[in-house]
Amino acid sequence: MKPLEGTHVLDFTQVLAGPLCTQYLGDLGAEIIKVEPVGKGDDTRQWPPFREGFGAVFLNVNRNKRSLALDLKNPESRPIVRSLVEKADVVIESFAGGVTERLGIDYESLRSINPKIIYCSVSGYGRSGPMKDARGYDLILQAYSGILSMTGHPGSGPTRVPLSPIDQGTGMHALSGILAALINRSKTGKGCFLEVSLFETAVGFLGFNLESYWARGQLPAKSGSGHESLCPYQVFQASDDLILLGIANNNHWERFCKLVGREDLLADLRFATNADRVAHFEVTIEVVQDIMATRTRSEWLVLLQKIGVPCSPVNTIADVMNEPQTKARGIIVDYDHPQLGCHKAIAHPVQFENVTRKVRLPPPRLGQHTAEILREAGLSEADIGRLRETRTIETAET
Repeated sequence: MKPLEGTHVLDFTQVLAGPLCTQYLGDLGAEIIKVEPVGKGDDTRQWPPFREGFGAVFLNVNRNKRSLALDLKNPESRPIVRSLVEKADVVIESFAGGVTERLGIDYESLRSINPKIIYCSVSGYGRSGPMKDARGYDLILQAYSGILSMTGHPGSGPTRVPLSPIDQGTGMHALSGILAALINRSKTGKGCFLEVSLFETAVGFLGFNLESYWARGQLPAKSGSGHESLCPYQVFQASDDLILLGIANNNHWERFCKLVGREDLLADLRFATNADRVAHFEVTIEVVQDIMATRTRSEWLVLLQKIGVPCSPVNTIADVMNEPQTKARGIIVDYDHPQLGCHKAIAHPVQFENVTRKVRLPPPRLGQHTAEILREAGLSEADIGRLRETRTIETAET
């Protein structure tokens, strides 16, 4: 399925949040033109590690796009942008405050060209408020939002969440907002302006943590692999390796106690309910750790899964690539890249009608499609050559 086939997106974003959003739009069939600065392109092209000159982060979020290398500071770029905006359904940008106005690609300017345009602005802190001009990156917002104050083990310093969850979450919020705006436009015929920010994504992620803070009036403590509202729900040491035991309700607890022959724990008021176990967290963990140390991880996995108690090995990312479930779901796809040969990618995490997910276009070289896009916009070969000479554009051949 390509539900967004025929939808044209003009992408002025860089790094992770915006590019992830537009990659997902491309996965859904939209036509994505990635506008990049002449000379260097998206910042992540220069982020290591590299494979044949391609940065790994860039490869991860830039499939199903065409690259247009264009110097937006050069006045000669204005007619090109205008032509592209006339045909676009969606524009998405992630510039610092005031830049779009200087470049003439702010919402009001582009709406005057195409009143039905859907314009998504991605920023660090939002386009209003005292922090509106501050630069935002994932780790910066992990710190600013309070997330870093909760990570790690008791007594440890802050620990970065290494998945860049705020960047990725912001990209997914942009995706949902754009999809909603497209539906709204189909009903009303009107475009709109929408915003997402790393700050609001981070605060949004704090939902139940803030609810707990408001309820207790106390800051959350660091809990390592554990959970402040569930117990026992964390990593334990089996006789040979680590295992995650996820007892998420009293039914799980009862099954576990009967499995290990500790029905006495069910009669102990300290452990009777999840709330009781949370109130007696340390002793609960001590009792369960003693039990978990009596068998190997493999033995526990078989026994716990058989009775329906959630559990998992603590895998490495290499381990999960070898898991049969990974292969069965087809979440990792192979595609042909002109420079890299056969390359792996993480598929769009939504599957339609059990159809095998595929990559239509590999991540592009900088300016790989510049000439092609400009020809489609009606420019002659002479025009393209002149723009190349003035460094208004860059093509992959130069």
